[in-house]
Amino acid sequence: MNKVDPIRIGVAGLGRAFTLMVPTFQGDARVQLVAACDPRPAARERFARDFAANTYQDIEGLATDDSVEVIYVASPHQFHAEHARTAAAHGKHVLVEKPMALKLSECDAMIDACDGAGVHLIVGHCHSFDAPYLRAREIIRSGTAGQVRMINALNYTDFLYRPRRPEELRTEDGGGVVFSQAAHQVDILRLLAGSDVTRVRAATGRWDPERNTESAYSAMLWFANGAFASMTYCGYGHFDSDEWNGWIGEMGQRKSPTEHGGARRKLDSVSNAAEEAKLKNESTYGGPTYMPPKPAPGSWYQHFGPIVVSCDGADLRPVPDGVWVYGHDTKTHIALEQPHVPRSEVIDELYAAVREGHPPLHDGPWARATLEVCLALLQSASEDREVDLYPR
Repeated sequence: MNKVDPIRIGVAGLGRAFTLMVPTFQGDARVQLVAACDPRPAARERFARDFAANTYQDIEGLATDDSVEVIYVASPHQFHAEHARTAAAHGKHVLVEKPMALKLSECDAMIDACDGAGVHLIVGHCHSFDAPYLRAREIIRSGTAGQVRMINALNYTDFLYRPRRPEELRTEDGGGVVFSQAAHQVDILRLLAGSDVTRVRAATGRWDPERNTESAYSAMLWFANGAFASMTYCGYGHFDSDEWNGWIGEMGQRKSPTEHGGARRKLDSVSNAAEEAKLKNESTYGGPTYMPPKPAPGSWYQHFGPIVVSCDGADLRPVPDGVWVYGHDTKTHIALEQPHVPRSEVIDELYAAVREGHPPLHDGPWARATLEVCLALLQSASEDREVDLYPR
């Protein structure tokens, strides 16, 4: 067996996105955390203790660290473009969280910066990396199920009532469910349809005046290959669609139905936006109540709610432990082995690009196209009309 040459990663931003990737970084021998930047001293101090690594207050310090090969941009959405360009300017490969950016012009600048520097740009984690969706894509591409005709996707969560900083409830700063959640759903639908989105029709919901950002949406997407899809997301914390996935949560962990309403109850302890931001910051990496994530025994693959792909010869339903295939006469479960490291699919793509020279699937143009659909969703809802996109 060839000896693994771990990719040396520096992290820009030690918030929630980073904490969700910690089990991956700690469990996958193909990567090593060597540095990080964050404006919070407590977060930097904890990172230095946890990983015996260098820390910096800002992206410029991190980008000039010679030990860093890849910068994982996990900062708030509005900083993705700046941080990715800075990383590329110093010759670092870029792994940036979704959404890629908040404007298409920012995406273009990121792509140009990485292309000009000769470095890879990969956008993730997004749920289209999850093994069940990748396996469903393999089935579709094999032709055994026939052509994709229709996809239905939905997800009901408590997204809106998790502790938020003020900007996370302002759409113009990348807040709300479209930038944070539709980015996942659109990415999955594009992956499974295997075609460009050509038209979008959407409606959005802002139903809580105290948390006045898009917190629900329904949309129809049409694809260049003739397929169409419906997607719905609701983050108001009532119905939980994990009930339809055997109570396996989005992170692959088992959930209890008795947790219902927990997010709203937690918010009852705060009375204003400053207290809510403090509550979030205290539970974030480096905060006094932060609890390191630990993969629970029996965890399965991560997912983004129930999805059914209707093809000429079968319907496909990706689930946390594989893919159900509903054919004309038979129903078959194509099982996946239980994951040893969560989100290792992200490292698969990163390692293949950086160490083996394989072009990544989730590159800059791919993620730009997803953002284009998300922006069209917002435009369609605002203007109450269909928005046409054109195949690239």
